[in-house]
Amino acid sequence: MGHEIRTNRWGYFFVTPFVVVFLVFNLWPTLYTFLLSFTDLSGLRSGLNFKFVGLENFFKLVKDQYFWGALGNTFIIWGINFIPQLGLALVLAIWLSDVQLKLVGKGLFRAVVYMPNLLTAASVALLFRSIFGFNAHVNAPANQFLRILGFTSIVDGMVEPIAINFFRNVWFSRGLVAFIQWWMWYGYTLIILMAGITTISPSLYESAVIDGANSRQTTWYITLPLLRPIMLYILITSAIGGMQMFDIPFLITDMQGGPDFKIRTTTLYQYNRALGRGATDYAYGAAVSIGIFLVTIVLALLIYFFLQDRSELKKQKGGR
Repeated sequence: MGHEIRTNRWGYFFVTPFVVVFLVFNLWPTLYTFLLSFTDLSGLRSGLNFKFVGLENFFKLVKDQYFWGALGNTFIIWGINFIPQLGLALVLAIWLSDVQLKLVGKGLFRAVVYMPNLLTAASVALLFRSIFGFNAHVNAPANQFLRILGFTSIVDGMVEPIAINFFRNVWFSRGLVAFIQWWMWYGYTLIILMAGITTISPSLYESAVIDGANSRQTTWYITLPLLRPIMLYILITSAIGGMQMFDIPFLITDMQGGPDFKIRTTTLYQYNRALGRGATDYAYGAAVSIGIFLVTIVLALLIYFFLQDRSELKKQKGGR
């Protein structure tokens, strides 16, 4: 009995650092943000020098066209990223998991496609910013490459080497942010899908082959239905991550979400209202963060509702 008590004490000792860090750096900031959203804190006042204004910030948020515009930008960039991400990862996962193909070097390929996920988003964003950057005196690699290919432009009636300011184009900027997101995360999605495929019993495929099913039929009627829980998990976690896009749009653009604020995501808008370039409206920034949290919850619930397995629900109701 005494040995068990001593063991439990050591368990509390090792758990305490995590609990302290969680309370100080996670739980308290979350509660404080929720508290600030009901106040008028702004400017240079201290963190506890405010008065409560009720739901005023949330009424303002509902009518804020810039917030809804940022939310639309977020959905567009996330959709451009996630659809090809899931599609390519699913095709590669099925292809690499096919025992009949007997592919060589599967482990190496998995490691290679996962490597971009190990890089920091900030470093990748700055890399692409430098590749497609524009300067009147020093041209970035993208423009230099176009010049090597012989592309030219006409300026004041004179033919000059081409010099494109890529980041003035809305869809190029959106596409670049989506591409970086896709490039960094499709390897992770591929690994998760392959792990899901390995949990499917091989006897199902063997029985299907004996019955005369081909690869397309086994994929459509066995692999995809049984991967539904994994794809539901990927979709929900990707949606949550998409709602938190900040570092890549922040560093790729002018830190404001340009051009024309079409790259401004919800978290970037929150930063610009609360902290960016002299902004000090902390209370409204907190309200925006709560709004992002609520939208994320609703989105996750909708995804779960529409993608859950209806057949299992019918069986449960029938059993009752």
